[in-house]
Amino acid sequence: MDLSIVTTLYSSAPYIEDFYARISRAAGTITDAYEIIFVNDGSPDNSLDIAKALFEKDHRVRIVDLSRNFGHHKAMMTGLAHASGDLVFLIDSDLEEEPELLATFYDAITTSGADVIYGVQQKRKGSFVEKIGGHLFYGLLNHLSNYPIPSNIITARLMRKRYVVRLIEHRDREVFIAGLWAITGFEQLPIIVNKTDKGTSVYDLKRKLSILVNSITSFSNRPLVYIFYLGILIMACSGCAALYLIIRRLFFDVLLSGWPSLIVSVWLLGGITIFCVGIIGIYLSKIFMETKDRPYTVVKEVYEKRNETHTY
Repeated sequence: MDLSIVTTLYSSAPYIEDFYARISRAAGTITDAYEIIFVNDGSPDNSLDIAKALFEKDHRVRIVDLSRNFGHHKAMMTGLAHASGDLVFLIDSDLEEEPELLATFYDAITTSGADVIYGVQQKRKGSFVEKIGGHLFYGLLNHLSNYPIPSNIITARLMRKRYVVRLIEHRDREVFIAGLWAITGFEQLPIIVNKTDKGTSVYDLKRKLSILVNSITSFSNRPLVYIFYLGILIMACSGCAALYLIIRRLFFDVLLSGWPSLIVSVWLLGGITIFCVGIIGIYLSKIFMETKDRPYTVVKEVYEKRNETHTY
């Protein structure tokens, strides 16, 4: 198999047929030995039925049907694990990323000899708030992480098989796939692309905050180090304040006063303590989840080749 194309399905029914037609044309200009892998991530609409109809008429289509919704990143990793091509093209099926990027990425990977060609947005799409939030996200993440991630990176990427084999060896239960792309290494080259905006996103504020917390705590221990230094700073300030009060009492006979400031200090230190304990709790919860060693997705059925179905 020369080329595997991997994409995920979640509320994707309006885009699947157009995506299939466009990606098939793009792949056909490169090789006839290609496959299209649709990973159904528990889609609530009829995405699976549409994909099955394509499977019935095209032997190149394969479907990995997950038992429920596990999340975009885990679904992508599952699809990559089922890819068999010498080159693997990962892309979203919602057409925000143009399927025709495959040809551009293919030219780049063959001329450069790189292991990965990935897309980045020159300008982040969305509203002003989303753009600012994106800059803050990548800025904070790269400040705290030991593995810098390019800003405004998108899903679309073309990878050599040896890179994909190493990538899927990561078995994190809390998957932040952009971080895994970075720490896997190899030679990776960016290409600036334009990404359209369909106007809606399954990533609401709650999910974006969850990704931020997960990405930082999965790839960096710096928050724990900062807690240590924060504790030292608080102890130093408290020691200086105590020494100052003792000197005032012994040498200037000034009694302790200022109950409002005392209450504020108690609340401040209490909030800092709870915040720090919360960070430690997140790391402990990750250790708890990793020790369970559960699979990060459960595959219900795999449809591959014509009239062949594997039920798990």
